[in-house]
Amino acid sequence: MTDSTFKRFVEVGRVVLLKSGPSAGKIAIIAEIIDHNRAIIDGPTTGVPRQSFPYRHLTLTPIALTKLPRGAGSGVIRKQAEKEGLVAKWESSTWAKKRAAMEKRRSLNDFGRFSVMVAKKQRRDVVRKTLGQGRIEDVWI
Repeated sequence: MTDSTFKRFVEVGRVVLLKSGPSAGKIAIIAEIIDHNRAIIDGPTTGVPRQSFPYRHLTLTPIALTKLPRGAGSGVIRKQAEKEGLVAKWESSTWAKKRAAMEKRRSLNDFGRFSVMVAKKQRRDVVRKTLGQGRIEDVWI
């Protein structure tokens, strides 16, 4: 057999990111696979209620809970998620950090956007002055 190029599979215990609905942007865990189109998800630690959810509205993450039985209840999922530090793993991932930065940037008001612009100008000025002082050979090495 050849090695598969796919690394994330729909499986019981897989952590998913919800793309739509009232819980969009939150993570949940696949508790049971219904068919080729839907799964039962549950997010007892993130506030996502247990429900049937279509795969097309989910994004599979690289994180998965180990040894989670099929059809596990919310209590079992909560204990396993807390034991493995699921929320901490997700929040420390690069993906979650990028999403948080994007949300923070989107929530800025006019003055916040202006402050970001001024900070970028100051940073750019410092970088240009630093590069202008040294020789060009020192910079590209």
